[in-house]
Amino acid sequence: MTSQPLVLQAIEALKRGDRRGGAALLQRDLDSGAPSPDRCRTISRLAAEIGEIDMAIEASRRSIAPATLDKLLGHWALLATYGRADEAMTEVGRVEKAVQEHPAVLHFRGTIASEQGRFDEAEDLFRRALSRDPNAFSTWFALAMNKRFAPNDPDLGTMEALVPKAERADPPVFARFLYAVGKAWDDLGDVDRAFGYIERGAEIRRRQRPYDRDLARTMTDRVIQDFTPGSMAKLVPSRAQTDRPMFVTGIPRSGTTLVEQILAAHSQVGDGAEVNLFKPALIPTLNEGMSGALAYQERAGKEDPWGEIAADYSHFLDMRFRAPGRVVDKSLGQTQLIGLLLHALPNARLVWLRRSAEDTALSCFQTYFTSLLQWSWSWADIASHLRDEERLIEHWRALFPDRILVVQYEALVNSPDDAIASILGHFGLSEEAGVRQFHASPRNIRTASVQQVRAPLSASRVGRSEAYGKYLDDFRRAYAG
Repeated sequence: MTSQPLVLQAIEALKRGDRRGGAALLQRDLDSGAPSPDRCRTISRLAAEIGEIDMAIEASRRSIAPATLDKLLGHWALLATYGRADEAMTEVGRVEKAVQEHPAVLHFRGTIASEQGRFDEAEDLFRRALSRDPNAFSTWFALAMNKRFAPNDPDLGTMEALVPKAERADPPVFARFLYAVGKAWDDLGDVDRAFGYIERGAEIRRRQRPYDRDLARTMTDRVIQDFTPGSMAKLVPSRAQTDRPMFVTGIPRSGTTLVEQILAAHSQVGDGAEVNLFKPALIPTLNEGMSGALAYQERAGKEDPWGEIAADYSHFLDMRFRAPGRVVDKSLGQTQLIGLLLHALPNARLVWLRRSAEDTALSCFQTYFTSLLQWSWSWADIASHLRDEERLIEHWRALFPDRILVVQYEALVNSPDDAIASILGHFGLSEEAGVRQFHASPRNIRTASVQQVRAPLSASRVGRSEAYGKYLDDFRRAYAG
């Protein structure tokens, strides 16, 4: 009888919550030298899902042969995702000149340049890509995000003329292009046209993947009901001692990247990013809730089960951030996990960013998030999500009053000295003048607001929703209700 392939054994182990065993089986399969390029792609995908970054990258590298443009671009994108953009660009520099000048490769090069704050270089690369493929709607989007449109900007006229062609593209591509045209009109202060394009793009996304706000509310209720002082007391104390990660989170567009930049400019901080690595560390719990947590520690039968969760997470961080020093974990969308996160890492602290509800709602609605944030496509869904998140953070603050600091975005940009001192103090960092020059850092920043985070602190975006006031009535009613 033929034994089951190692990759399938790994999948079965992961279904049982044996993350480490599954990782070991994937590594054995990779080390055997037998996996085909297709199986290497499978190993890479699974390794990424369980936090094994180095394995995911190595398996991806082995999956390229025979090399095709799509495979190369996929591998380079993976490198960039895990903070290795320089390595990706080195590999780009090794391919034939004709490949480097392919529109898709020019687009990739432009994206990296934009993330590193080299906006003029990025614009040149995007324009070179468009000169070879004028209908590259994703590149038009990238160019629009990289620049600020001026009156009589010829790019806007070209983009509007392309709308009928873009409509024949795949719906997500068309929706993204509409957001780009809307952003251009927003730059020019034409609220009505900007909103028209963005609303049209959001409606396409709603049709593709509707948001179940009743389910989201039920999940929020369950977390609040299940994670109580009494149930938390049943969790075995973690012996993890690390304070390396500094958690910065909140609702998207609330200023989290700004705080990441400020902290990363400190001499004791190595780097920061939206890493989303605590969730794979919780694979052994099977459901990430209190029932899964209690079942995990009973099943594990170990003296320090939560220390093991913390050790796995630290292992992931070591692969993601290869520089020494403390790091900023700016992962969003994991508010429901805060209880287990702070339990597994008893020395960790968290900053939660809060911004005016109307400014947050407008910014989320206007942003084409590359991840599927389904709640961001309608006013009612945004309102429901904001209320859920606010209920959760208040719940966690009651359980961890000394470890969670809420920072108001408006206070940060209007009184930066006080807010920055509070943030540094919360994480046990000394005052340094350099943190106020965060915008000069050449580090990679993957965010929807690539230009904003390269500028000095400014209160110019406070109250932006006032211009869109007549379009926010649905949000106001839903949020108040």
